[in-house]
Amino acid sequence: MSLKVTNIRLPVEVPEQELAIHIAEKLGIPAAEVQSFRIIRKSLDARSRQDLRFVYSAEVQVPDESGVLKNLREDSSVQAYSEVPFLDPESGTQPLDERPVVVGSGPAGLLAGYFLALKGYRPLIIERGFPVKERVPEIRHFDKGADFQNENNYLFGEGGAGCFSDGKLTCRLSGPDVQWVLERFVDCGARPSIVYEHRPHLGSNKLPMICRNFRRKIDALGGEFRFECRLEGIDVANGQIQGVMTSSGYLKTSQVILGIGHSARDTYHMLYELGVPLFRKAFQLGLRIEQPQEQVNSHKYGRDEYLSLLGAADYTMITKGKRDLYTFCMCAGGIVMPSISEPKMFCTNGMSNSRHDTGFANSGIMTTIYPEEFGSEHPLAGVELQRKYEAVAFELGEKNYYCPIQRPADFLNDRKTDPGFRYQGTYQRGVVASNLNQVLPPVVISQIQNGLPIMNQKWHGAFLENAVLVGPEMRGSSPIRIDRDRETYQTPGFRGLYPVGEGAGYAGGIVSAAVDGLLSAKKLVAQFAPLGSATV
Repeated sequence: MSLKVTNIRLPVEVPEQELAIHIAEKLGIPAAEVQSFRIIRKSLDARSRQDLRFVYSAEVQVPDESGVLKNLREDSSVQAYSEVPFLDPESGTQPLDERPVVVGSGPAGLLAGYFLALKGYRPLIIERGFPVKERVPEIRHFDKGADFQNENNYLFGEGGAGCFSDGKLTCRLSGPDVQWVLERFVDCGARPSIVYEHRPHLGSNKLPMICRNFRRKIDALGGEFRFECRLEGIDVANGQIQGVMTSSGYLKTSQVILGIGHSARDTYHMLYELGVPLFRKAFQLGLRIEQPQEQVNSHKYGRDEYLSLLGAADYTMITKGKRDLYTFCMCAGGIVMPSISEPKMFCTNGMSNSRHDTGFANSGIMTTIYPEEFGSEHPLAGVELQRKYEAVAFELGEKNYYCPIQRPADFLNDRKTDPGFRYQGTYQRGVVASNLNQVLPPVVISQIQNGLPIMNQKWHGAFLENAVLVGPEMRGSSPIRIDRDRETYQTPGFRGLYPVGEGAGYAGGIVSAAVDGLLSAKKLVAQFAPLGSATV
């Protein structure tokens, strides 16, 4: 038996190496009796700018757990602890004639493929884009003014959109599946502390290496990747998947894990035409705000030494109301980037490298729009709403993927920013002074105009000072949910089709998408026997 000790509150100056001493003090025992401990959770209490504290939870082994519990029976922060085990299903008995196909190499597809490979199913992972080594130079060329590439960009390619999406691993889920996913990231090169940090962050510069290491492990276990292989159709007979049509030819298979991501709009249309049940879903959209990182640090840190101890400061804010407005994917020391999956469209996102060192912070300023506000009951109405405003943004950006920008004061007064305004920020390709009131639905504009001044008041006027708004930000989550059975994870009427991750409407971030892919793979494993020597 172990103990779980929670609410260990220490000044941020105290190194983790001294944690055992403070655990012993809390338990009322000599430090030598702390045989071992493992940090379960580490978060930052930033309520006092002058007294920032880390709050730890830890699993602890001591010689006399029962005696400690008896002495501290009134202390709810010390309890007996037994970790919930990871459920690793026994392989099923139903035979597979061909190896399963995983569509997409984003977090959902990657973790699904990895688990299947571990269990001996030799998955074939098809990816419409390019290997990450070829993505990086193409993205750099685009940022410098090169033409947009339909299948090699920030959103399509090895690692999916997640490969260039800042690398935040924040997740509302918890439990052994989350722990398993985080440990696999560590196995592939992430720092070990991500398994217990409250807001773990990989960094956009680290993600390509981690994705590449996942591929190497899957390859070594008998899996296979095929790049430049776009899903174009699904072969179905009598409600059972028979195979998939791709840009590289037909692949015979009865099991397809569909991890397409939330920007594969052509695939959504193919699924709709095929009769796969799709439903409109609320999604998040808004603008992105960029301000000097020093301004954020000054607001969040009450002591100069905090910057060297903690690095660039981040923030979260929400204004409550009939429709909440909230910050989203805040990127400390980050970069504003284009989030484009098709030509003649424009929207933004943010990312930051592991060092958070650009000198600028950016964050989404987002709200939620609901299906009844899409203007149509068509299952793809949310996609068309996104396209409508992304096309407007492309026009404002001089049809060259320049980023529309606006001073906050001009946005609040619905007036175009002066073309002579000098932009100081991180969007590399170029910017155009605009009126961002044109790039979002009126109901969203109204909410941002109401909520931004409230956010500024919370910062005593420092939130909008020296800030610039960019946008739109349209890809906060998927506007579609692909129907699936809660027990089997398969789509009704399409046996063998497992829609997963953000693109299917069942996740919202790297970790939740990875967990969803893992769970789908578990369902497949529990039903089918490992593949023998058959190949596609």
